[in-house]
Amino acid sequence: MALPPAGPPDVQVVQVVQKDVPITRDWVATLDGKVNANIRAQVAGLLTKQIYVNGAYVTKGAPLFLIDARPFQAALDAANGNLNQANADLQVAQAKQGKTDLDVKRYTPLVVTGAISKQEMDDAIQADAAARAQVEAARAAISSATAAAENAKINLGFTRIVAPIDGVSGIASAQEGDFVGPQSGVLTTISTVNPILANFTASEQEYLGAIRQIRKDKSSDDVALGRLEWHLRLTDGTAYPYPGRFYALDRQVDIKTGAILVQIAFPNPGNMLRPGGFGSVSTVTSTQANALLVPQRSVTEVQGGFMAAVVGSDNKVHIEPIKIGAKSGDMWIVTDGLKVGDRIVADGIQKVRDGIEVNPKPYVTGPVTAENN
Repeated sequence: MALPPAGPPDVQVVQVVQKDVPITRDWVATLDGKVNANIRAQVAGLLTKQIYVNGAYVTKGAPLFLIDARPFQAALDAANGNLNQANADLQVAQAKQGKTDLDVKRYTPLVVTGAISKQEMDDAIQADAAARAQVEAARAAISSATAAAENAKINLGFTRIVAPIDGVSGIASAQEGDFVGPQSGVLTTISTVNPILANFTASEQEYLGAIRQIRKDKSSDDVALGRLEWHLRLTDGTAYPYPGRFYALDRQVDIKTGAILVQIAFPNPGNMLRPGGFGSVSTVTSTQANALLVPQRSVTEVQGGFMAAVVGSDNKVHIEPIKIGAKSGDMWIVTDGLKVGDRIVADGIQKVRDGIEVNPKPYVTGPVTAENN
């Protein structure tokens, strides 16, 4: 038994509307910590223990690693011993200088009366000068020994590696039993991720155009950019719930790429976002009056051009080339090829071709699926 011929396919259509709309610009961004502290060993030794848990949140001053402290404790003990010896040497030198000073004072009136010779007086003066020099040498030795003891104490403290900031820790790159030192590389990294920074590069033309549109007075670029509210879309297509604020603008345009680095700070409670992630940031930079709008999903890109399926009054489809402008939310601004009131296919566009008759139904907003994509 032959099947009856199929009727016109069902498609969802939407009318082209005209209204004033905000113009949104967006850029691909990479996420990074506001501060990324690379943790290195400052003294060479055997790594005896990892204290923190890989990937955990750590607070400033929390211990991360321990290096075998025995050689450094021995060095500190030796330095303290040298300091004690230097102090003892100073006391001996001061006692000797006290005697020579007393001799000079006692001989001075005697040489006038001739009770002692001038040679004896000169010898006493020379002995006193030598004793004073020994005292100064002993004091210098104490200063050197004190510095050595302080340095040994600092090195002993470096055997306990602590977190310099609050933040999320990375997985350790060294293991217990490894010999580490200042040249052995980064042991781990701690990142401050609340707020987290979204870094993107804007072309010089985009940057200058955006600044001209948002600057309302003679304020600086930083102030003008600070007026904007930024939004982040994650790689899975979801919108991040917290708006961001301008954080920093690089000092120069990269002469190799013609782009400038911009940083946007986003709140990150719970540390859900991590450095190295991707997303897209967007912000409204201006408003366009009387713009013609169509859903983004109703526009098809073909060989560098754009097409829309227009449904006529006879319910037949006409594939029309169009020109599009800026994006506003999930809508495209159409600059040529359509007019207000035109009905275009917004869902089911894969079912149509030029000249085919369709059964138009109102467009129902919803997520894009494999069937209607």
